[in-house]
Amino acid sequence: MEHDVVAAPRLTESASAVFAVLAQAGSATRPQLASLAKLSKPTVSSAVAELESAGLAAPSGTASSGTGRSAAVYRLGPGAGAVLAVDLGPDLTRVRGCALDGALLAEVTASRAEAADAVREALGTLPAAFPPRAVVVAVGDVAAPAGKGAPVRPATAKAGPVFDAVAVALPPGVPVHLENNVNCAALAELHEGAAQGRATFAYLRVGVGVGLGIVIGGQVVRGANGAAGELARLPYPWDDDSEPRLEALEDYMGARSLLRRAAEAWRERDGPCPETAEQLFALSGEGRAPARAVVARHAADVGRLAAAVTAVLDPGLIVLGGSTGADPRLLPGVRAELARLSWPTEVVSSTVGDLGTVVGAARLAVARGVRTVTEPGRRKD
Repeated sequence: MEHDVVAAPRLTESASAVFAVLAQAGSATRPQLASLAKLSKPTVSSAVAELESAGLAAPSGTASSGTGRSAAVYRLGPGAGAVLAVDLGPDLTRVRGCALDGALLAEVTASRAEAADAVREALGTLPAAFPPRAVVVAVGDVAAPAGKGAPVRPATAKAGPVFDAVAVALPPGVPVHLENNVNCAALAELHEGAAQGRATFAYLRVGVGVGLGIVIGGQVVRGANGAAGELARLPYPWDDDSEPRLEALEDYMGARSLLRRAAEAWRERDGPCPETAEQLFALSGEGRAPARAVVARHAADVGRLAAAVTAVLDPGLIVLGGSTGADPRLLPGVRAELARLSWPTEVVSSTVGDLGTVVGAARLAVARGVRTVTEPGRRKD
């Protein structure tokens, strides 16, 4: 299904304000919109009429008030549009299409090699009446801002070919924003996961690689180059006899090295050697001595990394995520090592799981989509 890029109408300031609060609320009556937007009821009535005529809002039923009278309930109209979130993971591509009130319209999961097809499938699932407003692509490398006039691309070559294929599949003219995948997952933890109610925390992902999402005052910290939290660049090893190598810490902490250490510790009498991190953790849970030893060492290593994070940020809360980091069997060892090396800091496991990156990317995409409607060319009332 083809989706045309439709420019948002030029709204008055009051209509823009009402649209923004309606997108956040999902549905509301005019008195509720007046309260949320801090506008008078006559101004809100005029703004709602403007949004209705532009297809940006539509009635969706009635609600009874305390006096027994019924009030019309409004939602965003199809003209408000939709957004797309794309998680270019190391193995899988996850795509979500959402309306600007966050309602899920499409969801596709495919292999990384099929990323472009997954995007086309998600776009084909979106209702034709919903014009695309914004796209957020979550990548594993740094999402540095492109220079003026430069094409939007990942800052390193890691995601380049896959991103290029995805870019071709996107509707031309729709704004595309790149975001670090760990930052997206941190946003998901903030709004829907283990960090709800905590304005400041750190999301530490340990899996194929390592990364850190930093949230302070409810906002993701990206840094001057978009590289805040790139733990892979910490110098490692750091002692008298070894020279630090580029991204050596990520190589040591990653799942591949974890399995390699398990293979080195395994003996024939121990049975089949685990081929995945999930198998390794399961065998540890069953009490297999070599698996327990490797997992205990990994927990201590993650605890030392958490201590480094705590020394710099003092986040108060660290949420562990990633294919190995989120396993709750790591928690006791991580907490013990962090307590040994640093001051008291709460450590919990992720609750959003593998969907965290695309969930956070969708939230970012919705926020950007709302801005494409409310910000350009606003008129005075």
